[in-house]
Amino acid sequence: MTLRIQKFIANAGITSRRKAEQMILNGQVSLNGKTVTQLGITIDPSKDIVKVDGKVIDPSPKQSIVYAFYKPKNCVTTLDDPQGRDTIVKYFPRTAGRLFPIGRLDYDAEGLLLLTNDGAIANNIIHPSKHVWKTYFVKLKGKIKIEEFAKLRPGPIIDGKKRQPVKIKFLHFINEKSWLMVSLQEGLKNQLKKMFFSIGYPVEKIKRYSVGNIELNDMRPGDIRLLSKADVQSLLELSKNLT
Repeated sequence: MTLRIQKFIANAGITSRRKAEQMILNGQVSLNGKTVTQLGITIDPSKDIVKVDGKVIDPSPKQSIVYAFYKPKNCVTTLDDPQGRDTIVKYFPRTAGRLFPIGRLDYDAEGLLLLTNDGAIANNIIHPSKHVWKTYFVKLKGKIKIEEFAKLRPGPIIDGKKRQPVKIKFLHFINEKSWLMVSLQEGLKNQLKKMFFSIGYPVEKIKRYSVGNIELNDMRPGDIRLLSKADVQSLLELSKNLT
């Protein structure tokens, strides 16, 4: 059986398919001793030798795992950080193996983040065609007017481009702050901050509560839990139904 080299890398749990493509373009991948810089090349995992940054990729199948993680504030959603800030790696034991995040959360945001060792699973959740809903609790500076929601629900304009529709539910005011529940289909960097700032309400706090059918429930900052096969399967089924 043959498959594209970027899919092979992702399936091996090295990184997501999208990042694997970038690694190929960066010249970090070799096939049978020759550097690969073009996308779309197919390989036979039983015969071909693929290396990423000089390390041979093991083609043997492994058990796919997905963790739910309550990312604390002031933690970077990457495996390493040149600035020396805390990363998600700090919270996982070495026995967890190589994991990479499914999507992202801003440095100053907190809440649910999924991590996996399986690139195919990650791609099936975060690919733009899937539109898996992610729900957040958001605190805004100021008392927002409910009629303002109509400007964002059909799809906010971010960086000059109309985005996917969003769901917004008003929760309550506390002092001069507004609390909302917001659901997004996309994972754009700083999307919540940009969309509310565009109508005059700076975001002061972001907490992601759910990704698809997976919720934080009673998890606390820094907690991790291994998702059951049934949880993962239902999440993947959800993404298929949304395609």
